[in-house]
Amino acid sequence: MGIKSIDAKMAQKAFLAAAKELETKKEWINELNVFPVPDGDTGTNMSLTIMAAAKEVAELEDPTMEQLAKAIASGSLRGARGNSGVILSQLFRGFTKEIRNEEEITTTSLANAFVRAAETAYKAVMKPKEGTILTVAKGMADKAVEMVSQTEDIVEFADRVIEHGDYVLSQTPEMLPVLKQAGVVDSGGQGLMEVVKGARDGLLGREDASRFIAPVRPAFAQEEIPAEEQGFEIRYGYCTEFIINLEKPFDGAKEQELKSYLESIGDSIVVVSDEDLVKVHVHTDHPGLAFEKALTYGSLSRMKVDNMREEHEEKLVKEAQVRAAREAEAAKEAAAQVKAQEEPRKAAGFAAVSMGAGLGEIFCGIGADCLIEGGQTMNPSTEDILNAVATVNADTVFVFPNNKNIILAAEQAKKLCKDKDIVVIPSKTVPQGITAIINYLPDLPLEENVANMTEEMNRVKTAQITYAVRNTTVGDTEISEGDIMAIGDTGILAVGKSIGSVAIEGLKNMVDGDSELITIYFGEDVSREDGESLLEQAREAFPHCEIELHDGGQPVYYYIISVE
Repeated sequence: MGIKSIDAKMAQKAFLAAAKELETKKEWINELNVFPVPDGDTGTNMSLTIMAAAKEVAELEDPTMEQLAKAIASGSLRGARGNSGVILSQLFRGFTKEIRNEEEITTTSLANAFVRAAETAYKAVMKPKEGTILTVAKGMADKAVEMVSQTEDIVEFADRVIEHGDYVLSQTPEMLPVLKQAGVVDSGGQGLMEVVKGARDGLLGREDASRFIAPVRPAFAQEEIPAEEQGFEIRYGYCTEFIINLEKPFDGAKEQELKSYLESIGDSIVVVSDEDLVKVHVHTDHPGLAFEKALTYGSLSRMKVDNMREEHEEKLVKEAQVRAAREAEAAKEAAAQVKAQEEPRKAAGFAAVSMGAGLGEIFCGIGADCLIEGGQTMNPSTEDILNAVATVNADTVFVFPNNKNIILAAEQAKKLCKDKDIVVIPSKTVPQGITAIINYLPDLPLEENVANMTEEMNRVKTAQITYAVRNTTVGDTEISEGDIMAIGDTGILAVGKSIGSVAIEGLKNMVDGDSELITIYFGEDVSREDGESLLEQAREAFPHCEIELHDGGQPVYYYIISVE
């Protein structure tokens, strides 16, 4: 099948198919994470990023190329999560800048778009590293330029570019030893390949993107009951399902006979027959009649009857409760924002990414004006950060990502914010963020505060104690699924079977003669008793250090431990 050009409608279909393909493969991509931690989230972040754009793209009924390009760039930019999501949004940004003024896309404009996409993404990363999604993007861009002189057929062009992209991806372990040791290719690069393959398949009609084509409502609206359905009456009360294990011949005439009978007592009828059985679904007021008729063909199994009227009433009540709770929360937030805006505008405010109630209380206690929900288990999007900053009544808002995978999204929010200055303090862990905020001095000029906070937080060493979700090798360390790991700032500190012993071993690899303070934050899966037990072990092992214990309430990580 040859295609010489792509119009906006075709491009829309291809993009939505790409989004669907990435969403389908996200868990598989997550498993390519080098560290076998339960929050490996490259696939999730990339999927949420492209899905944010897909929602905007799906709402376009008959788009021009400019409208399509704007929806892709804007949606992915605001929805970007994590480093991989931000880089993907920058690839889309560069790509759409090249095609937005085209009436139709050809191999030439595609090649230019691939090149601009890679260039834009490389510029967005402070220290680009080869063997990553960037390398795969550049490899495809180089191949795209080469293919322009060889074919005008977009299908052949795409197949060859994808083939080369797969090859470059296969070489990423040779560029990054950590990938080779773990036995995986780069997860971000794999995600990008799924996007490009999904777009190609959507263009050829191999991937059905129809579920995106209808306008997508916001999540809040999706859980509400359409006005026309809120008072409707269910015609038949019982959803009835069963399987007939055939004991007599069941030909087409018999199948039609059964369908006709079911139509006389109900609706929503599905009858699917195989060699030895028939699957039946019907909405009726008399399930017994359906069973009796079915028994004339054979024995019954997997019989199931649900009261739809009762379920509908329960659903109405639950949805009303959900709406009431959300409305109350929205009213509470609105009141808080109004109150904040009525107060005198501050020179500086603080927005911190946090996970867990305990850590949230700690951040608020040391001066954070707002918390951005997220962290290891769910990186906040660029728009999440912008929305949080909007609630802070200050001329300058310091943002503390507290996770290396959120820093790029915070930097992106900084570029998008128009009404106040955002200063991103690149904290990579929660303890770093806490230390940075504590070292803010209101009397110092902005530049000195930034330098001082950054310097002090970089003195903090952090260990995070969690479990392995698969077998792997990291460096010289063999890790088995279920093992407990202490992950430090630069790699694995300790591996073992006991949470407490691994935490102490990790500390031994961090504490030195200059260490003075150890702070232990225990997570939601750890009891206070276990936390206090670890505290006593640490005091015995490191008598020269002051040691504190706090309830962090964080998910996934049994302990987050800092050494200063």
